[in-house]
Amino acid sequence: MNFLFVHQNFPGQYLHIIRSLLADNEARPGTHEIVFMTEPNQNQMNGVRKVTYAKPPEMSPSLSWDTREFETASRRAQAAYRGALQIKALGFQPDVIIGHHGWGELLYLVDVFPGVPVVGYFEFYYRILGTDVNFDPEFPMDTALFGGVRGKNSTNLLALNLEQYGQTPTRWQHSTYPEWAKKQIRIIEEGVDLEQCKPDPALHKKPLTVGKLTVTPKQKLVTYVARNLEPYRGFHTIMRALPRLLRERPDALVSLVGGDSVSYGVPPRQGGTWRELLLKETAGQIDLSRVHFMGKVSYEEHLALLKRSDAHVYLTYPFVASWSLREALACGCMVVGSDTQTVTEFVQHEVNGLITPTLDHNALTDTVLRALADTKLAARLRANAREYAEKKLGMDDYLARYRAYIEEVTGKTLLPAGTAKAEAKAGSKPKATAPSKPSIQAKASPKAAPRQKPRANPTKA
Repeated sequence: MNFLFVHQNFPGQYLHIIRSLLADNEARPGTHEIVFMTEPNQNQMNGVRKVTYAKPPEMSPSLSWDTREFETASRRAQAAYRGALQIKALGFQPDVIIGHHGWGELLYLVDVFPGVPVVGYFEFYYRILGTDVNFDPEFPMDTALFGGVRGKNSTNLLALNLEQYGQTPTRWQHSTYPEWAKKQIRIIEEGVDLEQCKPDPALHKKPLTVGKLTVTPKQKLVTYVARNLEPYRGFHTIMRALPRLLRERPDALVSLVGGDSVSYGVPPRQGGTWRELLLKETAGQIDLSRVHFMGKVSYEEHLALLKRSDAHVYLTYPFVASWSLREALACGCMVVGSDTQTVTEFVQHEVNGLITPTLDHNALTDTVLRALADTKLAARLRANAREYAEKKLGMDDYLARYRAYIEEVTGKTLLPAGTAKAEAKAGSKPKATAPSKPSIQAKASPKAAPRQKPRANPTKA
């Protein structure tokens, strides 16, 4: 089968499904041809033909904020359209096109490859009520900005108007879409590598050093992970919880993983970073020798911290769940999660974790202290977290669901699940195949502005 993947940051969230397709090629060479269209970057995957379009330049600041989201997406769609024309001219005809609708790149590809099914990732439908906007009364949004939030759905709505196929990873994200749109979007729960993300009891029996943090077997480690330290992921709540937590547990260390940029909201109105602001607010109340701001860490260090964690705090506004929540459950963490649907879809209170009010730092302190003190409860919830992951978050199950959806929309049959592993184990000889084709460089005219990962509410402070 011929696959065309599209995402501005190759390989995006398609790493695992592409690896699955490449495994088919290893078992039976020539089974698939895989082309990936993206902006230029250094990432490479053997067996994938990488097509690049020129990264667009900065957009004019004179554009209204209400229209910038759509302007950027439409210009990126034009760049992808021109890149697809070059792919077609070189003789490639996909059986399916797969990409993320948040960037706009998929919008015009139906005009280049008419009749080819498009499977688009629908991440989130922005709303004024019931989701992230004005969830936190500490940072209210002016009603004058509501139009801009609705405008963020322009690409969503154009994508739905294509009347193609969609997927989203959680029931919560699916629920944000209008009723009329839900029938186009399949829920395909994402998975994690359960072999890589698994408990390691030995880490609790010896010192662990990650960066400047060293935790001994006699100490308790409280962990927190976010792409960036900001209120959207409850950073202000955990910082305000630390003074009492550290006073009542002198044996506790705290690891806070995340950068100082902003992923989903905006920087503080006062200037600086959220870390600087919250450190100033809590000055003199916390022992900074026991609170470690880790910055960005490697994936191996991230997993080591999760596996050693005695209580893992995951807080979020009602938005998209982080991969780290799934990884924490798979690692058997004692998860302390927020009471938003984002989290409660994965974590049931006193079943496979503990739930606490997202914005209540005193409640968070009480819940973490309970998790650290009640070792029998923690052991049960840890075991249940891992059991939940094995039942719900397995990578093989996720890939099987995704592959089944590809078969459904294309009407074509992929290799049966496990064929690649079975044939590799049996030592079957690969069939002869033509040499792989070289990478294509489709240089599209730079027309659009660069865009960061789509944010849930770029006006919130």
